[in-house]
Amino acid sequence: MEKFDVIVVGAGAAGNAATYTLAKAGLNVLQIERGETSGTKNVQGAILYADALERIIPDFRDDAPLERHIVEQRIWIMEDKSHVGTHYRSDSFNEERPNRYTILRAQFDKWFSGKVRESGALVINETTVLELLKNDAGRIVGVRTDRVGGDIYADAVILADGVNSLLARKAGLREEIEARNVALAVKEVHFLPQDVLESRFNIQEEEGVVIEIAGTITRGMAGTAFLYTNRESVAIGIGCMLEDFKGSGVSPYTLLEDLKNHPSIKSLIAGGEVKEYAAHLIPEGGYKALPKLAGDGWLMVGDSAGFVNAVHREGSNLAMTSGRLAAETLIALKTAGKPATAANLQAYVEALNDSFVMKDLRKYQHVPALLEEKQFLTTYPTLLNRAAETMLRVDGVDKKTKQRSALGAFVQDRSLFGLMKDTYKLWRAFR
Repeated sequence: MEKFDVIVVGAGAAGNAATYTLAKAGLNVLQIERGETSGTKNVQGAILYADALERIIPDFRDDAPLERHIVEQRIWIMEDKSHVGTHYRSDSFNEERPNRYTILRAQFDKWFSGKVRESGALVINETTVLELLKNDAGRIVGVRTDRVGGDIYADAVILADGVNSLLARKAGLREEIEARNVALAVKEVHFLPQDVLESRFNIQEEEGVVIEIAGTITRGMAGTAFLYTNRESVAIGIGCMLEDFKGSGVSPYTLLEDLKNHPSIKSLIAGGEVKEYAAHLIPEGGYKALPKLAGDGWLMVGDSAGFVNAVHREGSNLAMTSGRLAAETLIALKTAGKPATAANLQAYVEALNDSFVMKDLRKYQHVPALLEEKQFLTTYPTLLNRAAETMLRVDGVDKKTKQRSALGAFVQDRSLFGLMKDTYKLWRAFR
């Protein structure tokens, strides 16, 4: 009977982080990935948060395929033909060890998988895990794959198999994720000459810009859009809650086409050659939608566990951190000679609770529900943009009259009190 210390299912950010950490500590680890190579099934915007990876591979910058480090963050509130917004740009981000990078997932995951193999883990691709194996007491003791004689055993199994977490559902470890707790996002990668890209975004070589977008572009559905600069390409995408897509009849690709044709975006991607299109699900239910995270012989990490901070658009850092903490929990148990029982694996949950992962998810647990209120994505963006146009248009009308006109638009729409009330709610949720 073939047996490992740990089996990791999945080769995304969380699965790779867990496998690498385990193997570096000397454990006998098997990682199983259904894709032809690691990364072929993974989709993301994609932003890499250096701190999370640095805690796993301190010298990752030496050879990781990084696109650009981010020096400027823009936030846009869109209306049909305009946007209002803010941005922060700092030369401090041109530091020796930058904090955030844009990456191309296929290249980055291939690199990460190489590091996993170098660490001593056994990685098997093009293999599907059909189900989790249980003993008579109900403890998870391994996995059943689609290979001949495909039952493989382990002291513990880490589930990093993605947002749907089919294995956990089939084994009765979690409920099916609800449509109101998951977003469907689509993205394209538009390739541009490097000098053209840098000129358009006013950046130097290796510098990058992130634009996060909300407003009428999602047609009242709860969602956001983004644009990230890579070395010779721009990643642009949009996503909304799956429940809203089902109710609206609007396709994600229609929203993406609208976004690309918006006057604020069109000139930024003009002349680009589209070489990549992808769609993926994102768990955005937040803290209240988290499943059970560990049990007898198993742990759940990354998207499988719902670890996405939708408010701050963070995911890969939560994934890598949860994978690392799961691995460190199992390493400690192995060192102490203790079994991976449900009681012992609570140390993983406690480690998560002490980390930024759970602290952030708990802090902003009420925000996702607030942002589902339609006025945030319909009425308020329209009124803010029109107020800006009124104040900035010089047409012989005095400024006091213009102020009254802008304020009157909010009053006429009966939105002034609502805006004040909703702003207070957001402040309470964020503080």
